[in-house]
Formats: sequence, C-alpha cells, structure tokens
Amino acid sequence: MFRWLLEPWPEFRWTAVRMLLKNSTWDWLRPGTGNSILFNTGNLWVNSRFYAAQLRLLGARPVFFVHDLIPVRHPEFFRPGEGADFLSHLHNVLRMSRGIIVNSRDTQAALLAHAREAGLHCPPVAVAPLAPRLPSHPNPRPRPMTDPYFVILGTIEPRKNHLLLLHLWRELAEQGLTVPKLVVIGQRGWECDSIVDVLERCQSLTGSVIERNDCGDAELADLLHHAQALLMPTFAEGYGLPVAEALAAGVPVIASDLPVFREVAGGIPEYADPIDGRRWKELILDYARPDSALRAAQMGRLKGFKPMTWERHFEIVDHFLESLP
Repeated sequence: MFRWLLEPWPEFRWTAVRMLLKNSTWDWLRPGTGNSILFNTGNLWVNSRFYAAQLRLLGARPVFFVHDLIPVRHPEFFRPGEGADFLSHLHNVLRMSRGIIVNSRDTQAALLAHAREAGLHCPPVAVAPLAPRLPSHPNPRPRPMTDPYFVILGTIEPRKNHLLLLHLWRELAEQGLTVPKLVVIGQRGWECDSIVDVLERCQSLTGSVIERNDCGDAELADLLHHAQALLMPTFAEGYGLPVAEALAAGVPVIASDLPVFREVAGGIPEYADPIDGRRWKELILDYARPDSALRAAQMGRLKGFKPMTWERHFEIVDHFLESLP
C-alpha cells in the first residue's frame, strides 16, 4: 500500500482502485494465516457480526486499543444513544479480541471492573501510555501576547467543563479586576450550544477570551510555552494527553483532581475539584501574578517529570503482541 501511494502519476490513479478491491475482498489477510494480528485502534465495523465472522474465517488475532470507558460511565456527556452504541462496541471488543491495549492503569481498572459486572471474560490487557510529542524550538519565538494568559486545550464539549472557566472570567471582568487572557484551543464538538452562546455573545469576555479552532502543532507549542499554566477542569478523562504535553514542555498545570491525572503527573500539578469555582479562581489569580510562589514551586517540581516516549510505548506494545497465544 505504501509503495502504491508513492507511485508517480499516472500510475497513482490505479492505486485507489487496487486498494478498494483488496479492501472489499479482505485480501489483506488470507485464510490460513493464523499468526496474523489485526490491530484496531478505532470503532469501525466492530458492531458488525460480519466483522467478527471474517476475523474467524481469516484466522486473524484481533487486538483493540481502548481509549476510555467514558461513554459508559458518563453517558450524560454524549449525544442520546451514543452510550448504548459504545456499550455494544465494548462488549464486542471483549468477546472477540485476543488482547486489549489501554492508555492508563485507570482505564485498565475501569475495563476489568466493567467486564466483571457484565459477566464477560476480559482478555489480556497491556497498559501503554501515549507520549507527548509537540515540536520544540531551540530558540522559542516571542510571546504571542504581552498580557499573562492561560490555555485550555481540548474539544469544546460539556465534559471538558469550559463553562466553569468562562463564568470565572466573566465574574473577574464584572468585578473590575485585572483579567488575564484565556486561550481556548480546540474545535467545537457536540452538545456545546451553551458554551458557544457564551463564547459568541457574552460581551464581558470580549478581548479577554480568545478562541482558536484551527491551531496547528507549532502554534500550540508556542502558546503553551509562554502560558502561565494549562487549565484542565475536565470531569472525566481516560488519559489526558494535554497534561503530559504541557509538563513535557515545562509548563505548569492546574487540573481536576482525577486519579488518571495523578497517575500521569503525580504531585506536580495543582489539583482542584472541577466544581469548586472558588478554588479555581484563587489558583488562576495567583498563577497570573509575576511573583506567584505557587507557580514557582510547581516549576521546581516540573524538573522531576519524565514523559513517556513513543519508543517506550511501542516496546510495551511489541512485547505484548509477541506474548499473545
């Protein structure tokens, strides 16, 4: 497939036809290749009985990556019916997979607990955390803005708890306090009408809240590098890659007190309950000051952070795949 993709035009025009034919006939895997592994990192076809039947026919050993169980544990953060769809998907994964890879011990514990509750056998599970890999500049570019600012990173949706920060910023503005900037990085997702209404129509936030829906990796790295802190008031996460990215870049983090964040970051960040608005306000105002003792203390703790690497991630994955029966 990669050879075809690199072919010059006009040979390339037949590439799509060849791949379509192979895909439609499942010629990527042939019957009798019992040592083959089909590695599925998404949701496509998993709810189909045809998919499971083909795997059995071809003798492939399916391995799935499970990112989280949030749609099962917190269906209120998703569109109606998505929780039930994900539950069906998850049960099929448990039934047909030879092995499962997860991104955290927290996700592993949730998966094992759900399998027990559902009366399903859970195949072997490997924990392979994801690695931060934002581009780094040996000579960081100038600050994108002169005022102190904070960053919240992630899809704009209710689970990320953007409303907590937006209401705090509006309260600060209406109290006449010096307001740091808030940079909201992420595309607009689902069930986010109330968040979008505040972003677009709240005049108190004009000039102090900046929305960036199409932020590339290089710009994100620059915005993170100069931020007072990354803010993560989320209600639930399976891993929390932005936390690892920020700490790896030497940027302080203020995050919800979730077990998975403590697994990823230990005692380095400041933690607060995602509904404790007063505590978030205190931390934000403190970290916005140039002489913040709390921020300086976290900068000291940051020196002990050892981020996961992709090399180590795939060492875990390769060892796991080799161990499968």
